Formats: sequence, structure tokens, C-alpha cells
Amino acid sequence: MPIKIKMESSNPLDQSNINGLNNKRNLGVITNQNINSLNNNPYSQNNMSQPAPAQSAMQQPTYQQQAMQQPTYQQPVIQQPTPAQSAPVQQMSQPVASATMSKPVPSLINPVQKGQKVNINSQAPLNCIKAAFGWNTLNSACDCDVSAFMLGDNSKVLGDDWFVFYGQTDSPDHSTQFINVQGEDREVIQIDVRKLNPAVKKIVFVLTINEALEKRLNFSMMKDAYVRIFNGESNEQLVSFQLSDYYANVTSMMIGEVYLHNGTWKFNAIGNGVARDLAGLCEFYGVQVQ
Repeated sequence: MPIKIKMESSNPLDQSNINGLNNKRNLGVITNQNINSLNNNPYSQNNMSQPAPAQSAMQQPTYQQQAMQQPTYQQPVIQQPTPAQSAPVQQMSQPVASATMSKPVPSLINPVQKGQKVNINSQAPLNCIKAAFGWNTLNSACDCDVSAFMLGDNSKVLGDDWFVFYGQTDSPDHSTQFINVQGEDREVIQIDVRKLNPAVKKIVFVLTINEALEKRLNFSMMKDAYVRIFNGESNEQLVSFQLSDYYANVTSMMIGEVYLHNGTWKFNAIGNGVARDLAGLCEFYGVQVQ
């Protein structure tokens, strides 16, 4: 069912006010009152002094882990963008400069290449998958974040609240959480596979640049983006992927995905993007807003 939003005004959500999705203000779990601020991250790298959002208490498992057959859905067709070096970048209103919060790239264990699909093998039982993300910027205006979309057989979300990001830190089945961190990595998505709804066929991780369309920002102004996959209980690093292509006509990057195939968890290094902001990605993956 589409999200029905109670607005402060009597006007319905339309093209004239959908741009409110990119406004920055404090969010909690998505409600009728805060859906208009999807792209507002108070815990961004440009405002690291604020505390991280409180995490939802982990509840007892509501679903039994089930081995699923290889998904029959097809990967969404994403037009391969033109590499940054062959596409001119529009003149920016802000000067290009090194980001003030630059971090070194941590150790990347068992690295894979773009397009590669591998088993997530762990020495200990894999009850929890932790995906840790990091990046640096070439333009101080770039403020990047990660979101996780929980997709079914049709490559669409199970419902309007089946995606996790800084404004909605817990999934409906309490399996998947967004965590803002202060260590080597910048943000973490953690998945308790014992609680995961078996209707979820894959979880796609997407990096987005906040207010990219308004400020004319793009991924040619990013660097050092990576994802590291861990056993969330033993903290064993299992696989990693670092982006190799940074495009001038991309504002959101599908960096990778995890899925269960024949009882084994696998990681797919995607590394492709689209010219959409977070609100556009919600539409892309089937989140309805009215």
C-alpha cells in the first residue's frame, strides 16, 4: 500500500513539493510526518559532532532462516554511464577541494572485482552479516550515505518501509539495521539473517550523494569508496569490494548486494549507478509516496 502522508498543509504531495525529500532535518523512523525529509542526514560526515541515532532493541527472531533457491528475478536494467574522464563536469559553484574528514582506506581482505559474485565463507556460523562502508571526496560539498533496499522476487521492496537508511534505522522484521560509526568505516548495515523475512531475496546497498541534483554533485567527485563484508558476530572480514569507476553522470551508486542461494550467502559486486537522489531511488525500487 502507498504511504499516505498527513501534510501540515492541505496540499497533496506532488511535483512541486516532492523536492522536500532533499531537505535536511532530524529524522527518526519513517512516519507520515518525516517522509518529506528522506535526504536529510543529521549524522553526515560534515556534522560528525552530533551523536549517532539510538538503535532499536533487537527482538526475538520472528522468522526461521530458510534456504532459498537462486532468485528468478532479473537485475534491474541500469544504463552504463559514461566514465568521468570522457564526460565534462559542469562548473561548480563551490571550489573543488579535499574533504576535511578524509580517512585512510582500511585493510581490504579477499577483494573482488566489479561484476564478480562470490560465496561469503566464514569459519564461524554466519548468523549476522555486517556490511561496512567508507569513502572520501574530492569536493567538500559531497555528503555521502548508504541505504539498504530489501527486495523480493520482482526486484522491488516488500513494502514502503522495507528499506533502511539514516532516517529509518530498523527494518520491519528487525533483521536489518543502519549504524553510524566513528571508527575505520563511516557507516554500517547489519543483517541478522535469523530474523530476515524469507520473502526478502536480496539486499542492495546504495551510496547516494545528498542534494546532488540541487548542488550539481556527482560521483566523479568521490574516491576510495568500498564495502567490507564481515561475520557480524566474530568480526571476521570475509570479502571486500572497492569501486574502480567514478562517473560524472551518476549521483547514486549500487555498490553491491547480498543474497541467499542454495543455503549459502553470496555477495555481488555491482559498481553501477544512476542519476537519481534518494527519493528517486525509492521510486526505482517501488517505494510509493502519495
